[in-house]
Amino acid sequence: MAEGAPAPGGPSRSERDEARRRRAEGAPTRRSYARGRPSLEDRPPAPWGSFPLSELTVLLSIVLVIGGLIVGGDQGVVMFAAGLALGSLAGLEVSIREHFAGYRSHSSLLAGALAVLAITAIALAAGKVLLPLLLAAGLGVFGISFWVFREAFKRRSGGVSFR
Repeated sequence: MAEGAPAPGGPSRSERDEARRRRAEGAPTRRSYARGRPSLEDRPPAPWGSFPLSELTVLLSIVLVIGGLIVGGDQGVVMFAAGLALGSLAGLEVSIREHFAGYRSHSSLLAGALAVLAITAIALAAGKVLLPLLLAAGLGVFGISFWVFREAFKRRSGGVSFR
């Protein structure tokens, strides 16, 4: 094997030790994006800093869902629905942040959320609408927004269409 050539099985022990030493010293390391798989260190930070807002929102939604199952009745139904909505919004926020930072592609999830929003808005605005028309509108919104989200992710991730 030539001097300085990478080992066929991956980095050598000395290279791994050197990388650990640089990380411990706080020196910048090579981003894992080059390998196509982002690490936890590459995850985009929340706009509100280190405060665990998303995690607390998910915890509150779990409490509401379980509380809704225990309470029962009309109040339980409202608690259950509020828990589901709050948990969905927390997950959607994390997905939006990761997607537009180029960390992970969530094109299908984001397009599906827009399709559900469009179907709901059309049904509420128009009143009684035929189900095939709602499904056609939802599929149209999903298809267009999926393509837009996929292209946005490609631009943010350096040309990779999914991760």
